[in-house]
Amino acid sequence: MINAKRKGNRFEQDAAFMLRQALWPECFTSRFMGSLWQDHLGVDLTGTPGYNFQCKHSERLSPGLHEILAGMPKGKNINVVLHKRNNKGIIAAMNFEDFIKIIKRVSDD
Repeated sequence: MINAKRKGNRFEQDAAFMLRQALWPECFTSRFMGSLWQDHLGVDLTGTPGYNFQCKHSERLSPGLHEILAGMPKGKNINVVLHKRNNKGIIAAMNFEDFIKIIKRVSDD
């Protein structure tokens, strides 16, 4: 069985790779880029302008999504939690207000 910390770190690396391929070529984990302050604030990925990402790979998320989002940095960036469960895929969770901002941006294009 894989240790939980290693599983979480691996998910951060995988998420950064997927986001590099899809959107942000400069996306890396906060640990890799030496951004301990961002990592301390609950931001796992760097190089994602306008967004803060926290990655969680666990079957039972504790604390829950609401609590994780509430603990992320306040400011102009949109906070997103990427949550992966074994054999279930990845979901992205955010506050509803932020979701509306993104939908409005997409609708304006």
